[in-house]
Amino acid sequence: MTGAAVRSGDGTGSGVGTGSGAAARSVVGAGGGDGTGGGTGSVVGDRQGRLDRVRARMGELGVDALLLSHGADLPWLTGYRAMPLERLTLLVLPCDGEAVLLVPALEAPRVPSAPSLFTLRPWAESEDPVALAAALLASTDGATYAVSDRAWAQSLLALQAALPGARWAAASTVTSPLRAVKDAGEVAALQAAAHAADRVAALLQAGEIPLAGRTELQVSEEIGAGLLAAGHRRVNFAIVGSGPNGASPHHDAGERVIGEGDTVVCDFGGEYALHDDVGYCSDITRTVAIGEPGAEVRECYAVLLAAQQAAVAAVRPGVTAEEVDAVARRTITEAGLGEYFIHRTGHGIGIEEHEDPYLVAGNATPLAVGHAFSIEPGIYLRGRFGMRLEDIVVVGDDGAVPLNTVDHEMAVLG
Repeated sequence: MTGAAVRSGDGTGSGVGTGSGAAARSVVGAGGGDGTGGGTGSVVGDRQGRLDRVRARMGELGVDALLLSHGADLPWLTGYRAMPLERLTLLVLPCDGEAVLLVPALEAPRVPSAPSLFTLRPWAESEDPVALAAALLASTDGATYAVSDRAWAQSLLALQAALPGARWAAASTVTSPLRAVKDAGEVAALQAAAHAADRVAALLQAGEIPLAGRTELQVSEEIGAGLLAAGHRRVNFAIVGSGPNGASPHHDAGERVIGEGDTVVCDFGGEYALHDDVGYCSDITRTVAIGEPGAEVRECYAVLLAAQQAAVAAVRPGVTAEEVDAVARRTITEAGLGEYFIHRTGHGIGIEEHEDPYLVAGNATPLAVGHAFSIEPGIYLRGRFGMRLEDIVVVGDDGAVPLNTVDHEMAVLG
């Protein structure tokens, strides 16, 4: 997916696979961990390694404490995803000293026990959690505190009022480069999520999710149900753009009836969890045709496929993110279609659907083993048709390790 999520749902499902195959093995050691991705001990060990790396980077940047609330940093480090409520949840993580997780008392039963990582401090309705957080910080004058990028503004303003002598920064300055490099357990989770999404894409390409004669919304709902049946906890989005609607990359599936001669862009993904742990995201796009496509559509798709393959082949450690974008863009531009490729080539993926690294012009970040991201060039002819082809890949020692492997040709359905 090229941007923000557009649809959500809930479900449990039964899960598929373990994600412990070649892709996971090829990047073992990228961000620490034992590569199993399973079992309480290995998960806690992975998180301890993350805490250690975070604290080392805090020391390098002169950050005295991380204050983590909503967003992916908190579950990445603790295994707990805070509910998006007005009651404050806050991990107070000093560069040196004990980490304390402040949670509303009524939410405390949801927090997985990890005493080696943090001390749980439930707060009662009669207590002031901001005052509790301030009391945990030994010094305020001149100290630098890095706060979750997704924290509520009211929480940040209250913390600033309680700690008037402090300097403030975004937590992502500490965590984002570290979260971008997945450890082996995270790669296993991403691979399992991708395999589950592939199963739904294969049904779509085989015509087992009917398209012709149905509305985009009906197809979107069936794709979402397929993700849940394949083991996803939640559907993050299920874009279905048919005919001219396919030229809008983030089209909201609507009441248009899919018919003969349409190309249909199907971009979908959700949250998948291994071993009842924190969920990791899937994201895949395939374009299908209803009836034999015309020459122009065939030619555009051949260019799209070549661009995606070239970008995947360009991935290797040390190549910059913008270089991969340039490879995909050059292929499409040389075919005379450059003006119709209107978004970046890809985005990082993990606990969040979109995170670092972003494959876009101006991002000179060198790719590293363990980076995980989408490669999803698109061609969009406004008012006529669109197409996109997307896989998630992980950077391995020798290049890209694709996590999605379902057919890349444009399926033609009757």
